[in-house]
Amino acid sequence: MIHSHLPALASTPLSRRRALGLSAASLLAPLGLHAKQIKKQQRACILVWLAGAPSQMETWDPKPGTGNGGPTKAIQTALSGVSIAEHWPRMAKALGDVSIIRSMVGKEAAHARGTYHLHTGRRMGGPEKHPNFGSVVAAELGDTNSELPNFVSVGQTLSSGFLGVNVAPFIVNRAGQLPANVSSAVASPRVSRRLALLKAQDAELSEAGAAALVEEHRVLYERARRLMTSPKLKSFKLVGEPAARQQAYGKNRFGQGLLVARRLVEAGVPFVEVRRGGWDMHNSLFTRIKPAAAEVDRGVAALLGDLKQRGLLKRTLVIVAGEFGRTPKVNSKAPAPGRDHWARSFGLMLAGAGIRSGQVIGKTSPNGQEVIDRAVSVEDLFQTICSAMKIDANKELFTPGGRPLKIVDGGKPISEILG
Repeated sequence: MIHSHLPALASTPLSRRRALGLSAASLLAPLGLHAKQIKKQQRACILVWLAGAPSQMETWDPKPGTGNGGPTKAIQTALSGVSIAEHWPRMAKALGDVSIIRSMVGKEAAHARGTYHLHTGRRMGGPEKHPNFGSVVAAELGDTNSELPNFVSVGQTLSSGFLGVNVAPFIVNRAGQLPANVSSAVASPRVSRRLALLKAQDAELSEAGAAALVEEHRVLYERARRLMTSPKLKSFKLVGEPAARQQAYGKNRFGQGLLVARRLVEAGVPFVEVRRGGWDMHNSLFTRIKPAAAEVDRGVAALLGDLKQRGLLKRTLVIVAGEFGRTPKVNSKAPAPGRDHWARSFGLMLAGAGIRSGQVIGKTSPNGQEVIDRAVSVEDLFQTICSAMKIDANKELFTPGGRPLKIVDGGKPISEILG
């Protein structure tokens, strides 16, 4: 039974359903970073993932008055001469604290492949399943003696790949509440019985010659017990957060997820991902963008302000991105047109952790179809992220078969935005 669970655990994010199963390693695996250790490292990361790929023209690179611009208007920002789409009034005021890249050039225009590329820095394919960058941060900055997970995702995300279960993402499906697997485990005596049964099975496995594997299990179980009983579990909840602050982030799953992300970073978790789906707007773009942008505009602006006020922004990298962009040309899906998949030019946003604020990197042509200044590759982006996080991008990670792979393969840091 144990053998049948282990391969999946090594490459699959932690699920609520499996967390109380006999293979308790799925609950125990993602372990964290002590607050004093992260203070020493001075780095954490919050990835705001806009799943489905937001349109660059309706976010950070509007083209009003052009043939491809559509009805989207531009608004002035806190940066002189810099405009963004009208749907982002709060971010327009906060733009002095961030940097925008308008000239991303990707190579994948399919959702699964683009998501993989922008989470791992590598294209899908080949013998290895590359790790989510959150798992890389967990491996590089993590402390296995911590009570909290070192990689938390509010919503599903990519797996830890060949880095394995120890740095797998801890999935939280409802922000502001204790993870269901943890809260149920604390209250349920069945967990103790299951762990006792698993201990007996492990003893048999050890006698069969797998003592090293059994010891790994034992360590994982002990960490899980610490997690279940830790006073730091309150970081997953919003108890004690003033109503006004909760309202500032937005009383919705996404906004509350960002507030939980701030609490987790403050408690010592080095990597948190918060997802907001619904950006695959092939049709009805110009009506669907309004509520989607309103949630993200409110939540991200509140997050940046909160981190800054608490002195956390200077050590916390905030990334706002999706898997690619949308076609500059509006499609013909009458009566509610939209934009299709496009990887040749798109944008994203970075802030904090030494990122030089108030910068706009790159430029696209008037019709938005081509990058005409300062093209930035996905590898360049990951080099920049590693520099901001103080992670050696050239460090080699080893696959289970012993093959060395650099954390980032190629690219150069974007020197203009690194402080």
